[in-house]
Parts: sequence; C-alpha cells; structure tokens
Amino acid sequence: MSVDRLIYMDNAATTATRPEVLEAMLPYFSQTYGNPSSIHRAGRESRRAIENARKQVAAALHCEPREVYFTAGGSESDNWAIRCAAKALEKKGKHIITSVIEHHAVLHTCEYMEKQGYEVTYLPVDEFGRVSVEDVKNAIRPDTVLVSIMAANNEIGTLQPIREIGKITREAGILFHTDAVQAVGAVPVDVNDWNVDMLSLSGHKFHAPKGVGALYIRKGVRISNLIHGGAQERGLRAGTENLPGIVGLGKAIELAVEELPEYTERLTGMRDRLIEGILKAIPDTRLNGHPTERLPGNANVSIRYIEGEALLMRLDLAGIAGSSGSACTSGSLDPSHVLLAIGLPHEIAHGSLRLSLGRDTTNEEIDYVLETLPEVVRKLRMMSPLTPNGYAGV
Repeated sequence: MSVDRLIYMDNAATTATRPEVLEAMLPYFSQTYGNPSSIHRAGRESRRAIENARKQVAAALHCEPREVYFTAGGSESDNWAIRCAAKALEKKGKHIITSVIEHHAVLHTCEYMEKQGYEVTYLPVDEFGRVSVEDVKNAIRPDTVLVSIMAANNEIGTLQPIREIGKITREAGILFHTDAVQAVGAVPVDVNDWNVDMLSLSGHKFHAPKGVGALYIRKGVRISNLIHGGAQERGLRAGTENLPGIVGLGKAIELAVEELPEYTERLTGMRDRLIEGILKAIPDTRLNGHPTERLPGNANVSIRYIEGEALLMRLDLAGIAGSSGSACTSGSLDPSHVLLAIGLPHEIAHGSLRLSLGRDTTNEEIDYVLETLPEVVRKLRMMSPLTPNGYAGV
C-alpha cells in the first residue's frame, strides 16, 4: 500500500462527515436558511427541519423529542449538565461524584464547581479502567446531588457499568449524568435502560459535522441555563440554532443506529485482529483497557522503551494517523491521566498508542499497520535511551 494514502485510525478524535450527511445538510446553507424562530414560511421550514432532527436523535436514544436539546458539542453538553443541574439543587447539597478517568470536559468542570464551594469525590478505577458500582454506592451521601460517569472512555475504550450505576442513583433519588460522546453511534444506547437523567453526545464522533451535539435531559429534571439570551431550545439554550449542523446530526445518528449491528461485528473483528497482531509481533507491549468490555473500534496499547510522540511522527511518515491519547490534550507533555489511573508508571504511559477504527477502515489497512508498526518500533527502540543494554526484543 502506498504511503501517499492516509490510513486514518484516529476516529475517536473525530470522523469524516458522511456523504449522505453532507447531502442532507447542503440545502440548509443556501436554500432553506430562514431563522427557525421566525414565523414566516422560511422560518417555519427551518423549524420543521430542526424538529425532525430532534425526533431522529430521540429515536436513537429511546426518549421523547422534547427531552433532546441541541448544543455546540459534547463539552458544552457536559458543562451544562454538571454546572446547571448541580446549581439547581444546591439547596439539597453540594456534593458531586465522578471518576478519575473522565474526559477533561467533565474533570475541569468539576474542578470549577469545587471553586464554587462544591465537594467532588473522584472515584478510582481498576486496572481495566472500570468504575466499581459498589464504590459509587458507598460514595453517596445525604448531600450528594449528582453523579457523572462516562459511558465509554475516549482513550482506552473501556465500557462502564452504566445500567448498574444508574439503578443505584435512581434508587437513591440522585441525578445521574453520563458523557456518552464515545458511546453514541458505537454501541446501543437506551436512556431508560441505562437509568440516566442526562446524557451528552457529540455529532463529529459518528460522522456528523463538528460543532454540533445534544444533551438529553429527562423530563422533570430541574436545570438552569448555561447560555442566556433568546428563547431557543424551549428557553433553556439561547442562540440561533446551527441549522445545517443539526440536520446533519439527525441524519448521521439515524444512519449510525440503522447500521449498528453490522458496524459492531465488523469493527470488533478488525479490532481484535489488530490487538492480537500487535501483542504477538512486538515484545513488551500490553493492552490498555478491558479486553472485551470495550468500544468496537478502540485498540490502545503501551509499548515499552519508546516515547509516544516519536512513535506517532514515525507512523505519520508511514501514512498512518493514530494518537497517543485524547485529542484534547495532545499538546501536553504530561502522560495520560487515564493510563496513570489504571496503574501504569509514567515511562510506560508515555509510550501509549491509540488506534481507533471507523466505518471506512479496511482489512487491508489493518494488514499494513501490522506490517509497518513492528519495524517502526524496532528503529525507535534502537535509538531510545530507555532501551536496556543488550535488549533482544524488537
């Protein structure tokens, strides 16, 4: 395979907008472009398009359309859920529960809440990155107002026991929010089965455009505005709606749900072949995350004696796009907080590689990675000061 072609294995960071999604969006840039809040015909046509997309998202989540609120993406949805739901319940208490491996959109929001006088409990995870349901139960206090646990980790792909955690919070009468940005479009999602009160999603993770997302808010949940201004989104999220983006989000999530069984089976097979091939061909490697309870397209491995940034640069030269962790922290020199949380020492955490597959990934591309990666690692280990003298591995 020619290295002139990019082998894109960073779908956890973002995905390409599907042609069908782009086609659905195009009329709303220059033909049907009225402000959805306007009462004239052009405005009404735009409003109908938004409400159709709301129905498409609701069908994917198994909720009512009026429980879906459009946002600018997952980070906004996380901020809105945590900051505003907790604020609405501050008379009951100021205690929040989350985990140490959450996305920074949750962790940094919780740190902000601590500065506002809230107390946050950061639950540990096991060596696979799983939160203990018993730990959640034991952390609940009379003043606990919110639990926020992600559905699937963006770095190591581990799926959390959301349904079981939701049962605990429902019985305790505590709001439960889940960051499902990585889960929606990759695994079946049912907000009722999961017992969640709020759920965040982001369109660009499942082939919708960037800059559009949604927050599911169960009817009856008290929550205040994050953005003040006009009366959009039933008065809870001000700002003229991103009409083309919302239409694209609706189309993308509809397609993702329709294709989910085939998508899951195909990606799981390629993922397992990729992981097995890497661990077999390269000594001193380990899989990060749960071996089976993980996202279909996530392969995260640690490779000893090399540095992740150098590995990514060499792979890029070979035409392979991967990641060493979350795209939102790729500029940081610190090792992944997720890998440290599952017990990896700094030097091994620095040598991590995340390859996240997508709907366009092919078996030919898996073959190319398995042919190319061992030689890249071998050369890097030959140059690395971390490699022990006389090391006989790759």
